[in-house]
Amino acid sequence: MNEKNPVRILADHASANRIISEMTRRKFFSLAGVVGGTVLLAACTPGGGDGKPAPQATGGKLEGSLSMYSWGDYDAPEVLSAFTKQLGPKLTVDSFGSNEELIAKLVAAKGTGGYDIIVPTGAFIPQMVQNKLLMKLNKDLIPNLSHMDPAFLGRSWDPNNDYSICKAWGTTGFVYDKTKITRELKTWNDFLDCAQKEASGKTSVLDDPAEITGMYYWANGIDWNTTDDAQIDACEKYIVNTLAPHIAAFDSYPGSGAIPQSAHALIQVWNGDARQGILNSDDPDKWQWVLGAPTTELWMDNWAISSTAPHPEAAHAFINFVLTPENQIANVDYIGYHTGAKDIEATAREEGLEMLDFVFFTPAQLATMKDGEVNAAQTRTVDIYNKAKAAAGA
Repeated sequence: MNEKNPVRILADHASANRIISEMTRRKFFSLAGVVGGTVLLAACTPGGGDGKPAPQATGGKLEGSLSMYSWGDYDAPEVLSAFTKQLGPKLTVDSFGSNEELIAKLVAAKGTGGYDIIVPTGAFIPQMVQNKLLMKLNKDLIPNLSHMDPAFLGRSWDPNNDYSICKAWGTTGFVYDKTKITRELKTWNDFLDCAQKEASGKTSVLDDPAEITGMYYWANGIDWNTTDDAQIDACEKYIVNTLAPHIAAFDSYPGSGAIPQSAHALIQVWNGDARQGILNSDDPDKWQWVLGAPTTELWMDNWAISSTAPHPEAAHAFINFVLTPENQIANVDYIGYHTGAKDIEATAREEGLEMLDFVFFTPAQLATMKDGEVNAAQTRTVDIYNKAKAAAGA
């Protein structure tokens, strides 16, 4: 689902024409690569395994159940329980750690379905649409779309929001335990240096190929979308041979475990997960959040419905439900990410939500966040990631 034309995420209302550019927290390394080299165009068909068209939502009676496949711990529990209490369908949620894992699971289903709601990152959507993995939304059933800030709609990966609606967007940085690391860390270079010194064997990184290689590129002023073989070779040598032996864990969700449990001293983490982990810590003051510098990434995740969703009525009802202002602010508070809703920052400040510097960013900060793209380096990026995990023994 890569989209080739850059779209930039909102920096501020005065620079809305820079909004949301093909960014992705977890880069797409080609659908074919996800399924082990199998050509996906012929593999994916809409509807069930018998070739019949998938059910469509028409505004009829809600089904009795609903399944969601999303990033881990990515919704306020009270919002999920309220959906079932108010509207009826019993909700089950499974989690994935990367877009590659999400797509592989959908492809492996071979049209037999199973999941209803899915949450892909924006740049993956065009190829998912092309390969018939997503259902076209019946927007008549999602009137609460009116509560979204137009700045977060109509992105180039889905210009008419036919298949997706912004769920949340954010960035990447790190946290460190100030009781164990006494010097101040400010940049990715500081992170990498500390990981090899006082945090050796006590460092956690995100379990994602683009994040692993991204650290090296961001730290060294290299475009993280580089296709230069010499730069990629240098990245591989550093990540696999120099950094990996010091890494203790590859963890996409440290906010729900490693941070509150103080499992590691130095942790690469997405901003909202960092906020959640620190808020749940017994000693939040010992943790220091650092936005990756001098550059880092910017990504946007989206609500979508699987093309083979067995419960399309309930899926549409769920998306409409979570877009209400009260549910949007509940999710901002819980997940710590901007959800793209109208006036959400003002609402969050009025309600006294904590640690909003983890959620909302200044134009200067946004200017340091760079987009990812799919290019000829994708296979190498995955290879470096796999070699790093092997070298770390993780």
